[in-house]
Amino acid sequence: MTDKLAVVTGASSGLGYQFARLAAQDGYDLVLVADEDEVHVAADKLRRLGANVEAIVADLSTRSGVAEFWTFIEDRRIDFFAANAGRALGEAFHDQNWSDVKRLIDLNILQTTSLLYKVGQKMHADGEGRILVTGSIGGFVPGPFDAVYDATKAYLNSLCYALQDEWKDSDVTLTCLMPGPTETPIFHRSENELEEAPISEADKQDPVKVAEQGYAAAMRGDMRAIPGFFSKVITMFSGVVPDSVLAKLHRQGAEPSKE
Repeated sequence: MTDKLAVVTGASSGLGYQFARLAAQDGYDLVLVADEDEVHVAADKLRRLGANVEAIVADLSTRSGVAEFWTFIEDRRIDFFAANAGRALGEAFHDQNWSDVKRLIDLNILQTTSLLYKVGQKMHADGEGRILVTGSIGGFVPGPFDAVYDATKAYLNSLCYALQDEWKDSDVTLTCLMPGPTETPIFHRSENELEEAPISEADKQDPVKVAEQGYAAAMRGDMRAIPGFFSKVITMFSGVVPDSVLAKLHRQGAEPSKE
């Protein structure tokens, strides 16, 4: 076994799996977590790359799931932590089920903050560590038909900026990855209700390339990574272009088809 451990949440597919693959190629041992059994399939694939991999199924939108996962890793030194677990939710806010809205908030905000707190404490006690948080350019714009999702990403973006300043004199680094729409299963999971949104069928960023940029930025200790020209443009427009214009642009991609 190596003496480096990478912990990745939301690791069964998409960006989480790609972060884990990149860490495996760099010689990290891995602990993967997701709320579905497919995380074990991902673990088997990564073992074929020669990595030592442990996987756990836990629902991080619940306190019991976070507690179960933390018990699994709390006694270990964590060298790299990818806080990637998250959820999206389509349709108009007033048409969504409150239980789904609450689960989104609990997963995107509460569990991420909780684990950043716990991992941050551990890394500071150890004297070093690298953290990568999956934010979004959605955090820079009002998000009609993605209202709560974009709001949670605005929170994560802001939290990252604040912690980066607090930790700037330490050897614990935090990188915020803020991609635009990326071709991951989040758009096609039935429970997310995004299939009818135009963005589901539009060209999106390659998850392999997005993950590579985010992972490389984290290994360098960069504060942020914004893959793609369009994403960089959105971040520049934020705070300059009126919110009503940004909301209109977002609506064009997110409003479900009426057909």
